[in-house]
Amino acid sequence: MLRKRILYFGLVVFTIIIGLLSRDFTFIPLFIGDILWATMVYLIVRFLFISKKVKFIVLISLLFCYAIEFSQLYKAPWIDNLRHTLFGRLVLGETFLWGDLLSYTVGIGAGILIERLICHFDKAYEVSKTS
Repeated sequence: MLRKRILYFGLVVFTIIIGLLSRDFTFIPLFIGDILWATMVYLIVRFLFISKKVKFIVLISLLFCYAIEFSQLYKAPWIDNLRHTLFGRLVLGETFLWGDLLSYTVGIGAGILIERLICHFDKAYEVSKTS
């Protein structure tokens, strides 16, 4: 369990670094950052709820990502001021876009794929350890 948590933590850090770097290169479309953000959310939720089923992780991740996106429809000076900070832009975003919901869904799908690959290699590792 601890080994998996460490692995997911490392993947979260890696995803954050790649996501931040994606904003520095103009040839990388902006939606890639949104996909990476949702993948990071999935990995964080998996890290926190390591023994829960994939359906639970997907549901919580989607609800969180979609709630953040829909919260961008709320306009008040205090939250708009927060959204204009680096933290606010990275975590809360600034403007609601329907396409972001698709990006989040794809990003969570990528998180599922990463998890499947981890499980596959983990099983292969266990088999090689016993033989």
